[in-house]
Amino acid sequence: MKKGISLLKGLLGGYVLTLGLLLLLTLLVYRFHMPETGVHIGICAIYVLACFLAGFLCGRQVVNKRFLWGLLAGGLYFVVLLLASLLAGHQLTEETPRTLLVLFLCTASGMFGGMIS
Repeated sequence: MKKGISLLKGLLGGYVLTLGLLLLLTLLVYRFHMPETGVHIGICAIYVLACFLAGFLCGRQVVNKRFLWGLLAGGLYFVVLLLASLLAGHQLTEETPRTLLVLFLCTASGMFGGMIS
């Protein structure tokens, strides 16, 4: 039970960071008219930072196998993003390579955050 709550706390921290950084990115796009590639790189960087934080927060509260809990935090972060994207009506068939890249980035950065904790 305690591990599940620590996982939820880590995910909540990751999503709060995501919200703040996406607002900042929106401001930068509006102010500086960033190109689309810059926006995509910024979004991927936000995913990496948020999953790292989620894995780090989760790993700080779990004593054993922190890297696995960080990996799980990054994976769950990705699953929620994927479900939100599907509910918004996006098709995955055209963006499968990008989706797999985001899955790798989320799980790897979550696992790294868990190891660092």
